[in-house]
Amino acid sequence: MDTIRTVAWMREKAREARQEQRLIGLVPTMGALHAGHLALVERAKKECAPVYASIFLNPKQFGPHEDLSRYPRPLEADVEKLNAAKVDGLFLPDAAEIYPPGFSTYVNVGGLSDRLEGKSRPGHFRGVATVVLKLFEIVQPHYAYFGRKDAQQVRIIERMTRDLNLNVELAVCPIVRDADGLALSSRNTYLNPEERKAATVLHRALQAAAAQISTGVRDSMELQRAMHRILESEPQARIDYAEIVDAETFEPVIRIAKRCYALLAVYIGKTRLIDNMLIEPEDDELRVSL
Repeated sequence: MDTIRTVAWMREKAREARQEQRLIGLVPTMGALHAGHLALVERAKKECAPVYASIFLNPKQFGPHEDLSRYPRPLEADVEKLNAAKVDGLFLPDAAEIYPPGFSTYVNVGGLSDRLEGKSRPGHFRGVATVVLKLFEIVQPHYAYFGRKDAQQVRIIERMTRDLNLNVELAVCPIVRDADGLALSSRNTYLNPEERKAATVLHRALQAAAAQISTGVRDSMELQRAMHRILESEPQARIDYAEIVDAETFEPVIRIAKRCYALLAVYIGKTRLIDNMLIEPEDDELRVSL
């Protein structure tokens, strides 16, 4: 596996692959890799060659009081995992390589960036969209792989890709969960054993909404109440939001009649976790994906 630290070198590798008419796959990450990231790599390997993973802890998507300074950085372990997964190259730039002195250009996806995660974390999605656009321009992938756990982020990247006519296809992959249902996240490492047990309340809240849907409930307020009841039963949980939204606009819906998400953001102790459930019409029924 090549470890590529400069934009110029990464562009040269991409140019060579495109000249050879090879399909480039990109798995963008911030490091602290877990089985969810490796599932993205596994799918990319089935569909593309070469496959590049990027590790860049993007300072532009962290607010002034967020966890940039303590975000896990197990680089040696990450490199071992990518080597074992037979990734062709690791793009590992430092901050000055991505944001040179005087950097002042940002990407803002209006509307979608203002609600939910965007409201709770002002400026977060501007940082995400900016760094993803830069990665797309540097690596020049044909396909880029993202996890559905970050549903709003994925939708924003989809909109940016469409609005700016970017020549890349996005592949959105299922959420990977532990055996007890907790969605895998690099931030799970912040949880102590008691908090880790409490964190399963997010999955249980989504299961409660899914159970209501299976009985024919379509009213979003009733589904939100079901999620709130479960979340509020856990003393260590503090709800940021628990909403049912349109999967395209991320605006609230009154009644589920088309593709929607049940979205959660919940503090367990000091750790903020997110999760979601996709709700899709199928014939006369609704199908849920946890």
